[in-house]
Amino acid sequence: MKKRILAVMCVFALSLSTIVGCGSKDAAVDGVGQESSTGESGTDAENDSKPDQEAADKLAADKVAALIDAIYVQERTDETDAQCEAAKAAWDALTDAQKELVEGEYADPDYFGNDTGDAKLDDPLNQDDIGENEILVVSFGTSFNNSRVADIGGIEKAIQAANPDWSVRRAFTSQIIINHIQARDGEKIDNVEQALDRAVTNGVKNLVIQPTHLMHGAEYDELMDTVAKYEAQFESIKVAEPLLGEVGSDATVINDDKKAVAQAITAEAVETAGYEKLDAAKEDGVAFVFMGHGTSHTAKVSYSQMQTQMEELGYENVWIGTVEGEPEETACEAVIEAVKAAGYTKVVLRPLMVVAGDHANNDMAGDDEDSWKSMFLAEGSFEAVDTQIAGLGEIEAIQAIYVDHTDVVIQE
Repeated sequence: MKKRILAVMCVFALSLSTIVGCGSKDAAVDGVGQESSTGESGTDAENDSKPDQEAADKLAADKVAALIDAIYVQERTDETDAQCEAAKAAWDALTDAQKELVEGEYADPDYFGNDTGDAKLDDPLNQDDIGENEILVVSFGTSFNNSRVADIGGIEKAIQAANPDWSVRRAFTSQIIINHIQARDGEKIDNVEQALDRAVTNGVKNLVIQPTHLMHGAEYDELMDTVAKYEAQFESIKVAEPLLGEVGSDATVINDDKKAVAQAITAEAVETAGYEKLDAAKEDGVAFVFMGHGTSHTAKVSYSQMQTQMEELGYENVWIGTVEGEPEETACEAVIEAVKAAGYTKVVLRPLMVVAGDHANNDMAGDDEDSWKSMFLAEGSFEAVDTQIAGLGEIEAIQAIYVDHTDVVIQE
């Protein structure tokens, strides 16, 4: 970009010297960027340079977009660290106007531009000197710094406090998120393979893995496949249950974990909304909708089971939905119709997700027309639609469930 601008400057300077050499008083008086005697702003050379500058800006933005797309991948390689550094350096070199032009397959100005909190407050838990006993807390991950600290960090701290003789470490399953955090904030978080290799190198004998995943879904299956490759390298390696416990065969199957989660998240939502009890909110015409991710995996029945659990508890004004609309009855349109048919005029939306990341901030509470908040409002039947942007991980009762799951396998 600099070479292109230099070339334009040289052409302009040559043109200016020619005019001055011919004795043009107007050119000598007006100078660069000032009004000419004709009242027009700038010079012909300046006007001619605008398309060149726009092209140069677009070229610079496209190069950064390509660098971002290169690290928006699920596989880590030997070049990943250098690629993350290069993407951030190139972004920092752009002007504010050029940053707004960044657009790629995955890249946009928000990749580096969004303020999601202070990453320095987060502990990546990638230290060595682990000792013989380790608890590896495995999460999908989030690039939202504040949520990572409150939600994932909250669970990790609770598990560490309950197990002072064990070393708690972290791993994320999403390399895309790991790369995002590393490129933007310089914070390095282990993926599962890195964390397991670290445990082996440190001489860990007894390894307990606590997933923060909601259910036995695709992420959990992939974790189990990876763990199986390391079984021979530890004296003991055990994987604890995810938050909702065993899946069960159909929508009617519920368990103590689902009951505890249903009670915890509903109580938190009711209190945050300013009501003493769920019945008081019901009398005020308020419905609570918890938005999960959704999945095509067979574990999607877990969302239907959570709806069953709400009904078993007598929570008539509580619904479960999903971004992906799987199962079908959890799609936003279906939930809107159910809440409307039940006669509720006010809605509180809250994520059924461990972290309040992109889905909570944009798909649920965003201002775009396809966000859940916008869709509920656009339906026209609700006088108020409020959002509570908070992940499950910051709820103490949810943290306690993870602690219990960890304790079960430690005691085995």
